[in-house]
Amino acid sequence: MAGERNDPYRKFRFRVEVEGIEQAGFSEVSGFDASLDVIEYREGTDVITPRKLPGLAKYGNISLKWGATETMDLFEWIQDCVVEGNVERKTVTIIAIDEEGEDVATWQVIEAWPAKYTAPDFNATASEVAIELLELAHEGMLRTQ
Repeated sequence: MAGERNDPYRKFRFRVEVEGIEQAGFSEVSGFDASLDVIEYREGTDVITPRKLPGLAKYGNISLKWGATETMDLFEWIQDCVVEGNVERKTVTIIAIDEEGEDVATWQVIEAWPAKYTAPDFNATASEVAIELLELAHEGMLRTQ
C-alpha cells in the first residue's frame, strides 16, 4: 500500500510457545539458524576449480533463557528427556510482537527436544535475576508468518 511504513520489528518484543507447556516469559532466544553443507567435487578432466554441490541441511541449537520461578512445566520436560531418556519432541514457536501487541512474524521449530540444560548460578553479592538456560536440538524451522 502506498505510503505504508515497513519498519523492522523490535527484538525485545517476543514470546515463545512450547507445545503443551505453559511457561513464563523468556528473556532471550538465540541460535536459530539454518545452513547447507557445501560439497566440493572435482573429476580428473575438470578445470582446476572444483564443482560445489549442496549437501545436508543443518540447524543450530536454539538457546532459551528465562528467569527461574516456581513454574516446573519446562523443567519436567527437560528432566523426562535428559534424566529419564524419554525424549519427547515438541514444536516450539517464536513470535515477534509489534508495538500494538499483535503477532507479526512467526518461526516454527520442528521436532525440538532438550539437548542441554544449565541451572542458574548463585552469588550472594550479585543482584541479577537467576537465569535458567535450555538448548534445544531440532530438525528444521519454518517462517510461517
